[in-house]
Amino acid sequence: MKKSHEPKLLARPLAKKGPINILKRFFETADAWGIFVLGSTFVLMVGAAYMVYILQSDFTQFRADRKSSMIGLIFMAIATALFVYKALFFLYTLVRYFVYRPIASVLDEELPAVTVIVPAYNEGKQVWATLMSLAESDYPAEKLQLLSIDDGSKDDTWKWMQEAKRELGERVSICQQPKNMGKRHALYRGFNEGTGEVFVTVDSDSIVKKDTLRNLVSPFVTNENCGAVAGNIRVLNNKKALLPKMLDVSFVLSFEFVRSAESSLNSVLCTPGALAAYRREAVFACLPDWINQTFMGQPSDIGEDRAMTNMILKQGYHVLFQRNAYAYTNVPEHYKGLYKMFIRWGRSNVRENIEMSKYVFKNFRQGSKMGTRLLFLSQFSKIIMSYPFLVFMLFFVLSHPLLFISSTLASILVLSTFPVLFYAKRYDVSESFWAYSYSILYTFGLFWITPYAIATANRRGWLTRGLPEKK
Repeated sequence: MKKSHEPKLLARPLAKKGPINILKRFFETADAWGIFVLGSTFVLMVGAAYMVYILQSDFTQFRADRKSSMIGLIFMAIATALFVYKALFFLYTLVRYFVYRPIASVLDEELPAVTVIVPAYNEGKQVWATLMSLAESDYPAEKLQLLSIDDGSKDDTWKWMQEAKRELGERVSICQQPKNMGKRHALYRGFNEGTGEVFVTVDSDSIVKKDTLRNLVSPFVTNENCGAVAGNIRVLNNKKALLPKMLDVSFVLSFEFVRSAESSLNSVLCTPGALAAYRREAVFACLPDWINQTFMGQPSDIGEDRAMTNMILKQGYHVLFQRNAYAYTNVPEHYKGLYKMFIRWGRSNVRENIEMSKYVFKNFRQGSKMGTRLLFLSQFSKIIMSYPFLVFMLFFVLSHPLLFISSTLASILVLSTFPVLFYAKRYDVSESFWAYSYSILYTFGLFWITPYAIATANRRGWLTRGLPEKK
């Protein structure tokens, strides 16, 4: 019998509902450290909520002090306006989420010819598993070209690519870059050598489901204005390490909630490198600008996925999300790898928001553009407000540490309940509670990422290459 390379969790039955079954499910899948971390999370949040209750007079005095000065009044007015804006934008996103519907797979004869490009660097055996999972796709073999590019790896990645070639024969083509040139250049080679009507990019540490490719490319058949499609990314290595468990819940919210809403506006802002599809004509229309892209005089060697998405949006194409096209990818298991990945994403976000500002308020495509502009303003406001927020946070910490800690943790208890409920509804109740732990980690351990990314937006480098986890 042919062995499947899909992640084992796909065959896992849905957990039964009910408090007893949920607790049983949690204790079966969590280790002692995980139980301690999650238990500590709830102790902190519940304790903070109690502290907020007994410190009501202190909070009242704090608000009175702010109202007694002009600076304080201005600050409270700005804070209130931002809160109202965020609340309204969340409601808008919620409405758009309910509007969204994924495109069902079209018939085999309607599917376009596809080139799947898999760039790899120091990926070892994982690249073999990636190629094997792609080869097992439920996609017409005569319409599927697999192309994997070794970007000058220093480990045994090329050996495993050769092993995949030996097993798959003509179904896969492999090649080597003369030296490590970066992911963007590996993809560039793939775009130029690929023959498909649609290009699909898949990270070499990802596994796809059998129906992923056909679901991913179907929007190109049903929507002639579709220029790119984002896949649905889940975490592959979330069995034991705590950070992947937290990131899996975060990814579900980011993709299945946020990108669903963006897709209903035909304006997904980033097609992820782990799984994305692009119309051939749209790629070649911007390929010279993309490969030669610079920022502050330096070649851009990060954010190739966000840059390609931006350039395709600029051409007037729709960019969509397919919730039914899954890829499972490895993510960092340690704090160092996590913050380096976020810094890279943050720098790309700064750069591409600047580029987007140059066209988003122009007549860049037919039809309504208001939704795209609102999405841009939401992203850009996070960048603009990062430094004022950081200054206020430091002031609050130094002047009223107890009020800051208690109010922040209590806020996490309230605000993070939505991603908990969203994940629980979509997947697994017992795993959903990691949203609380992740929010605490991000608030206290990763709050500095955006300000740092802004200040160092001109720096180059992948950052996570050479670490045990290469994501």
